[in-house]
Amino acid sequence: MIEEKAYAKINLALHVRNKRPDGFHELESLFAFAEDGDLLRASARDDGAIHLSIDGPFAQGLEAGAGNLVVQAALALKSASGTGNGADIRLTKNLPIASGIGGGSADAAAALRLLDRLWGLGSGRDALLAIADPLGSDVPACLVSRTLVGTGRGEALDVRDLPGLAGAPLLLVNPGVALSTGPVFRGWDGVDRGALDASRLDAIAGEGRNDLQPPAIALVPEIGEVIGALKGCAGLSLARMSGSGATCFALFADAAARDEAAARIGTDHPRWWIMATRIRGE
Repeated sequence: MIEEKAYAKINLALHVRNKRPDGFHELESLFAFAEDGDLLRASARDDGAIHLSIDGPFAQGLEAGAGNLVVQAALALKSASGTGNGADIRLTKNLPIASGIGGGSADAAAALRLLDRLWGLGSGRDALLAIADPLGSDVPACLVSRTLVGTGRGEALDVRDLPGLAGAPLLLVNPGVALSTGPVFRGWDGVDRGALDASRLDAIAGEGRNDLQPPAIALVPEIGEVIGALKGCAGLSLARMSGSGATCFALFADAAARDEAAARIGTDHPRWWIMATRIRGE
């Protein structure tokens, strides 16, 4: 049995520029990834079947059949490669569902990496990206799981190295409310507030934004409470909502400040989900 981590995704900035004729939105986003996330394990089957089981703190309510993105990713890889191999896959779900930090997209991407190794396919990044793209807008970024700029609907990727970001202490906080992407995008006011400058971390902090944050707060006011709690913490470098919410993130000057913030928020809001981690390096 081998394993692969599905790294939690954060959007350090997410600029919505316009709506495209195909119904998707034109996006500019700076993706980064945590060192932690969900965990996938797999062992090979000789009969070609794909079997998924799910455990972990957020397993409840997740289906393990054809509707799960892990199963869809596995079947897509089987089809593209022509392999007759199968797999028993176990997903340990540590991240909240519908929370703006990758979730199913990260799981699908991890499944592609995991099964490509398990089956000895050696598909290569470009081949896996071609399989990842139809699975969802964030799946290609999650496949790479490095700091990168995503444009288009999020699938056009440019890997970046921002000094001071790799290894930065990171805190993820979710108010315990699932939030679907569709209603948040529909709540966007349609105003193009300008391009993303992803050249420097201070530009991301000072001039970057998440254009989905206001409509998300309108739907789930608790997101505003989370951001307010994070902005009240000492040693904070940046606090913002990730993706379409409801998870928010904070970068800190050092691990001690992050851990102090985690303890304080955990005491004041015991029902909120909290993960103390770091930004994944290159």
